[in-house]
Amino acid sequence: MNSSKPILSGIALLSAFVAGSATIGTTQTIQKPNIVYILADDLGYGDLSCYGQKKFKTPNIDRLASNGMLFTQHYAGCTVCAPSRSSLMTGLNTGHTPIRGNKGWDPEGQYPIPASTFTLAEMLKQAGYHTGAFGKWGLGFIGTEGDPNRQGFDEFFGYNCQSLAHNYYPEYLWDNDQKIILKGNSGSQLKEYAPKLIHDRALQFLVKNNPNQTGKPFFLFYPNIIPHAELLLPEENLSEFRGKLLPEKNYKGAEPGMSGFRKGGYGSQPETHAAFAAMVTLLDKQVGEVVAKLKELGLDQNTIIIFSSDNGPHLEGGADPDYFDSNGPLKGYKRDMYEGGIREPMIASWPEKIKAGSKTDHISAFWDVMPTLAEIAGVKVPKNLDGISFLPTLTGKGAQEQHKTMYWEFHEMNGRQALRMGEWKLVRYNVFIPDKTTTDLYNLKTDLGEEKNVAPDHPKLVEEMLEILSKSRIDSEVFPFKNK
Repeated sequence: MNSSKPILSGIALLSAFVAGSATIGTTQTIQKPNIVYILADDLGYGDLSCYGQKKFKTPNIDRLASNGMLFTQHYAGCTVCAPSRSSLMTGLNTGHTPIRGNKGWDPEGQYPIPASTFTLAEMLKQAGYHTGAFGKWGLGFIGTEGDPNRQGFDEFFGYNCQSLAHNYYPEYLWDNDQKIILKGNSGSQLKEYAPKLIHDRALQFLVKNNPNQTGKPFFLFYPNIIPHAELLLPEENLSEFRGKLLPEKNYKGAEPGMSGFRKGGYGSQPETHAAFAAMVTLLDKQVGEVVAKLKELGLDQNTIIIFSSDNGPHLEGGADPDYFDSNGPLKGYKRDMYEGGIREPMIASWPEKIKAGSKTDHISAFWDVMPTLAEIAGVKVPKNLDGISFLPTLTGKGAQEQHKTMYWEFHEMNGRQALRMGEWKLVRYNVFIPDKTTTDLYNLKTDLGEEKNVAPDHPKLVEEMLEILSKSRIDSEVFPFKNK
């Protein structure tokens, strides 16, 4: 594990790929594949119909799965936003990645990724990709070393701060380093819906950076904010589900004039069931529009699309994950180290490379995305990552290396940890309070719902896994994992 930019940024990339394409002989040019990574926000394992959702349908995402590969054992980097995204961007688990919690930053946003960090976006930019991020960043305020424009993204549009991204009708969004005031949301107005504004910019990015015109491939990182936090959206979307998901649940939240209104407080929603279904339906529609735009531009055959979510379903703002069975067969929610908090849907589609309608139980995590995309982009995999490329699983070519163990830590709620080793899962709660620390062991092969703690039956295995767990992290001065 090494996050030193001066070392990693100096990696001698394979010279044949630096310009974005490789030439064989003097006549044939092979264009590198474009990469689209769509990240939903707080979408649970069971929130897609292709993963078992029964209350509503997600036909476009389902189609993506039917045209590609569905993962049944893919994990987020953490159980909350910032550390999960840091893991994705760095190829490191939460015991090694620089951002390990939702630590705030004055005047806005979250604690920045250090300048020394070598990110996924920097890697692809060095590989000749034009890079863009559209949605929620949460890894460093504008002008800090964590600014997306300083971490490998040529273009950024959306929310810098994850707290302000609680609100779907914000006062402003960021266009790189420029604050764009949304006049339609001034005062108590709710006229400019941020997810739609962001989506339009993401589609524009595809048009503007069409490799058929630019000669360069692109990396579109689309961290969509749906269905995070408040359950608000335009009437034209909500009306489809009004009265169809009864009994309704009424949530009274931040109203105009209240201190939390548009400052992170969740807005009121008297029809939370209809709103949630409508929001995920909108997300599904947006995924479909990205796919359609790629096809319209003639880019669909040479683009890999990956769809996932940053952590499990949340319980805030009137959300009702139990009503929708949002975690499917899994136990736990966002902030839990049980499977429901960290196991996520993941779908990958890449025509003629990934077998249509395939499914895999390969165990993977966010930190595997960076080495996978390195191989896809034709560059050397950065050294000392926690991740393992799952490209052999995607293509069915070559031997797939497996993780011996996988580690997570969570710095809130008195500290939580988890370690997966094969079929075994160790979960520790109240780590910061030794006399209240619990250490549970589950066999995921026979007990996917983590209902039976078998730690008393396997003391030697627990001892072995605790030893591995203690060596799966290094200390961080910024994010100390101890009783504060």
